[in-house]
Amino acid sequence: MRFEYYHAGMEDVPKLSVDGLVPNSVHFSHWQGNETHASVKADSSTEIALNVVASPARAELTRGLELVTNNHFDTDGVLSVWTMLTGERALDLRAALVAAAEAGDFSANTGAQAIRASLVLQGGDGFVPDAGVASPLARHLSGGAAVDEARAYALALPEVERVVTRTNYYEHLWHDEWEKIEASLESFASGASRVEEDAETGLSFITLGRDLYGVKGFTPTRHAAPFTAITEHARGRVYLIAIPLPDGWGYRVDYPYYSWAETVMRPRITRPDFAPLVARLDRMEQNREARWQLDTEGLSSAFNFVDGDGTLRASSLAPEKIADHVRAALRGGAESPAVRDQLSVGS
Repeated sequence: MRFEYYHAGMEDVPKLSVDGLVPNSVHFSHWQGNETHASVKADSSTEIALNVVASPARAELTRGLELVTNNHFDTDGVLSVWTMLTGERALDLRAALVAAAEAGDFSANTGAQAIRASLVLQGGDGFVPDAGVASPLARHLSGGAAVDEARAYALALPEVERVVTRTNYYEHLWHDEWEKIEASLESFASGASRVEEDAETGLSFITLGRDLYGVKGFTPTRHAAPFTAITEHARGRVYLIAIPLPDGWGYRVDYPYYSWAETVMRPRITRPDFAPLVARLDRMEQNREARWQLDTEGLSSAFNFVDGDGTLRASSLAPEKIADHVRAALRGGAESPAVRDQLSVGS
């Protein structure tokens, strides 16, 4: 088999679409709208690819096609492509590959080595490059120069086996981001960050501790959160995250970080219509330098309180008051007819 990063010239060429979804292809993907054969479906595209190469019906599943493609670069994409190209030999690394893929795509705490491997391939939440992909590995192999997604695959694929088996070799690429993740896990373990679960509504009310910021490397106004630690501790269907800022509390609301994908073991998450709640919060809000708004940019984001640049700002509303309003909305809310449109196919 051979890999070619997807481009418009491939549209009419029969191929295997691994992870992302592209036209005129056989799907081995967990993206919403996939047509992956039921016999190999799994939560991550990497596990789907492993099921394909292990299947006695592999030839029928792949329909004899040798061209593999994907339309984006991330940990799960790289590992699923590598698995298809490597074939049965990849099965020896099944546990490590699946763990790294779930760490990357779902922010799952699947163990230090898996998380570190994903950080090497994909990078952490804190690095947004001016150009090209965020992959520390691809950038390192390119001598620090920006690389596009096609070039990132060319650089990363030969390194995959060593990344997942000799992860410490790449410590210079994962060390700083791993320290942030470790600090966030410690914050929850110490009780500085905490989760209050509401079984009736499925709300996880998460209050992040101030110990995460400053010297620990987190920037509270950044439009992100310590996703791995939240995933480890939150059990609800909706996450309300209160983030300490110098002048109050910032807020974002997310769904579980696997919920954008079509999963087999992880349950489907119904996405309520939060538009009435967001409008109500915005009417109550006294800080007019920012606003409450629906957030459809992130695959698992619901709404937040941000300024015109998308930067998190302190709301005038207290955390418990926000939590009460979200719980009330979840008690009476129905799924919006438009929520499925928030799940882009093969970004």
